[in-house]
Amino acid sequence: MHILLIHQAFASLSEPGGTRHHELARYLVDKGHQITVIASPVSYLTGISTSRRIPWTTRQEEHGITILRTYTFPALHRSFIHRFLGFVSFMLSSFFAGLQVKKIDLVWGTSPPIFQGLTAWLVARLKGASFIFEVRDLWPDFAIAVGVLRQPLIIRASRWLEHFLYSHADHMLINSPGFFDHVKTHGAKGVDLVPNGADPRMFHPDLDGLAFRQEHHLENKFLVLYAGAHGLSNDLGVILEAAHLLRDFPEIAIILLGDGKDKPLLVQRAEELKLNNLHFLSPIPKLEMPTALAAADACIAILKPIPLFSTVYPNKVFDYMAAGKPVILAINGVIRNVIESVQAGIPVEPGDAPGLARAIQKLAGDPVTGRAMGHRGREYVETHFDRAVLASKLEKIFQSVIEKE
Repeated sequence: MHILLIHQAFASLSEPGGTRHHELARYLVDKGHQITVIASPVSYLTGISTSRRIPWTTRQEEHGITILRTYTFPALHRSFIHRFLGFVSFMLSSFFAGLQVKKIDLVWGTSPPIFQGLTAWLVARLKGASFIFEVRDLWPDFAIAVGVLRQPLIIRASRWLEHFLYSHADHMLINSPGFFDHVKTHGAKGVDLVPNGADPRMFHPDLDGLAFRQEHHLENKFLVLYAGAHGLSNDLGVILEAAHLLRDFPEIAIILLGDGKDKPLLVQRAEELKLNNLHFLSPIPKLEMPTALAAADACIAILKPIPLFSTVYPNKVFDYMAAGKPVILAINGVIRNVIESVQAGIPVEPGDAPGLARAIQKLAGDPVTGRAMGHRGREYVETHFDRAVLASKLEKIFQSVIEKE
């Protein structure tokens, strides 16, 4: 098969950000398939372009994957209008780049952002290829819920586009079981679940994280790590409040590793509160994440207390589990069901800073229990969420869709 993936936020293992699609693409290449990816040169995590010059398209090869990075308006984190321009510019540039790709069997579109899905559908139809559309969050509903989308005209247009793509896809993928009902009631025909997961072979629970601790002067601390985006949905202000409540426990240190639109405001707030127990670190490539996670004693996953977020399966939770770390989970719904059923961490209510602080204290005071939680989480990922197994399922879905056409 020759698969064309159109994904604005595509990140390789040598970059910061979510690498789900790069890992899946590597598996497919190893199985003999041809993968071409059209992506943006602007990091979705940092908003910074990976290229100093701004050509229309640059080409690179990585692990047998052809990656075409096409022009994207480089101001992702400045405002909603700038973000919208970034989406639209990629939608247009990726369309013209897609027309140049030859002998495509299947076009794989993914959302968010949803606009690139329209490009994927159109390229598939013009190329006579199958079109698979993947939903990784329920956009535009998520954007409306957090207040990013407010204009009635844009909301109506977004809902129309969502229904159009769901109903015109030859097949649909979702990465969380919490999305099934939504996509089926919004026009989807055939739907398969290929959940987020992790590669257990990438993480080593017994890895020594001392070098990471020494680099950041965090030896002899109970280290709690959050890794990921610092954006509106992530509710990291609650972690700052928890750090403030823990200010009289010098043995506890909290790291916020990553970047995003809200990071400058969070840094400013932490300075105002004199949070010496809270440390902001720049994002690192996925290849370096095993070392960072090895240094942690516990890890945090958190989202705003919005009912829609109960549908998600965050990638970071599975990485934490694969690394053998107990998860302090401030997210309700399907991912909480996983953590509770396995006893792989401590769930707290979203938005509950005192509850988050108590969970951190509990693990700091009982590291043996924390290690047992991490061990159970690791075993569960190996059995149920191994990315290689999930990639094999994806391959079979792609083949069956192509054979039907």
